[in-house]
Amino acid sequence: MDRGRTITLASRNAKKAVELRALVGDGWDVRGLGDCPGVPEVEEDGATFLENAAKKAVEVSRHVVGLVLADDSGLEVDARGGAPGGLSARFAGNHGDDASNNAMLLGRLDGVAAEGRGAQFRCVLALARSGEVLFTCEGVCRGWIGFAARGERGFGYDPLFVPEWEVSREGGTLRFGRTFAEIGAEEKNRRSHRARAMDLLRNRLADLG
Repeated sequence: MDRGRTITLASRNAKKAVELRALVGDGWDVRGLGDCPGVPEVEEDGATFLENAAKKAVEVSRHVVGLVLADDSGLEVDARGGAPGGLSARFAGNHGDDASNNAMLLGRLDGVAAEGRGAQFRCVLALARSGEVLFTCEGVCRGWIGFAARGERGFGYDPLFVPEWEVSREGGTLRFGRTFAEIGAEEKNRRSHRARAMDLLRNRLADLG
């Protein structure tokens, strides 16, 4: 393996790792933390997505050779003042409990009409090497929160999130189309918050290559 062309993903989220691998593009050997025994867990205690992404990238890069890519992302709901935001993965209390997080969000939006359910996914990527952040990139995808979970694809809040291109207006009424969990991976990987952040990162990677 060419260590100069290797990127280690600072994530143990298998579904997120699959998405990131697909987005990095050709010419890079991409591995996950499962290929890196001995790397400790990193506590995500930052106040922002940027702080968490940078911390994960830096800490993991102290234990592996080459580039480390960390992602911190989540959902910001307008009617909840931007929550769950940095608490997206542990909104209901247990980290990574998608079903409970989705149920809690639906409960918090109970009675909120379609017009008031605007939201956005935000993704921050940090690339580090040898304990130092090289650069960061950010992507945002606007949309709305549906009234029930739909779809079996994706992860996190994907079953609730209807991206802006899937929302139409008929006679003054908003009509929600497919959620991220109903959209195929190929389309999502072209237009999502993570895809938009990765577009910026790939341009920077070319300068490193």
